[in-house]
Amino acid sequence: MADSSSHWAGLLTEQRNPRSTNLDAMSTLDAVRLVNEEDRSAVEAVASQSASIAAAVDLAVDRMARGGRLFYVGAGTSGRLGVLDASECPPTFGTDPERVQGIIAGGLEALIRSQEGAEDNRDRGAEETRERQVDANDVVVGIAASGVTPYVHGALEAARSLGAGTIFFTCNPASTEQVEVDVAIATAVGPEVVTGSTRLKAGTATKLVLNTISTLTMVKLGKVYENLMVDVQPMSAKLHDRARRILGALTGLSETEAATVIEAAGNDLKTAIVQTKRAVSVETARDLLKKHNGVVRSALEDQDLL
Repeated sequence: MADSSSHWAGLLTEQRNPRSTNLDAMSTLDAVRLVNEEDRSAVEAVASQSASIAAAVDLAVDRMARGGRLFYVGAGTSGRLGVLDASECPPTFGTDPERVQGIIAGGLEALIRSQEGAEDNRDRGAEETRERQVDANDVVVGIAASGVTPYVHGALEAARSLGAGTIFFTCNPASTEQVEVDVAIATAVGPEVVTGSTRLKAGTATKLVLNTISTLTMVKLGKVYENLMVDVQPMSAKLHDRARRILGALTGLSETEAATVIEAAGNDLKTAIVQTKRAVSVETARDLLKKHNGVVRSALEDQDLL
């Protein structure tokens, strides 16, 4: 028991924050200001890891360009944030739900009710990775604020043995020495306002890093042109409106004209953009996009009309 206590007591994420020792006696306004000030340190910690985050993006792009998938694996808050980021990729970037997946210790029930103990099952982390038939085209991101979650380490070990690209995210830099991965991202956010509550600064840093990885991976895979979501699937009134506005912003078409062009392109915004800007047929626009793996900029810059 003594060894276990010592193990956890030494973690950066388990230390007491001297600035919040009187948290329960503070005025509400002072407490709000303290939490906000501490959150700023999370942003700075993420900034310090820019090179590692860029390496993670490049690794994800390389694997996904081969047709691979991106997996987030975590427990508790880390797992929930991974599932959240994965679930937001289809509506934002028009990806197949299978391309970016979140795996959380304890399964879907853990999203709404804590599954204590699930994070300690190293073998289950490995099993769930293998069950998804992870291979060399995939990349697995293990998320562990403390850095020592057995479930996450099991998943990363299995992923590496299967040839997948591996990324480890933690808020405890010392833990990166205990894991063999392609890329390690360690945001030293420091002790939490509420001791050990890694849903706070650590959670903020996690959200920022995952947002950056998924967003820039999709940008580099051609899901964005300029800063516009050109792979948006117009499945609702709001998204139909967004598609029309995007086409209008890029081509000068009126809203009515844009709606007509998008409909003629089979509700495919990318095709509508290339067709209009290149002044070609729908078929030629589709061929150009196919030739350039769906990247609008490349299709527009191609000097050879098919």
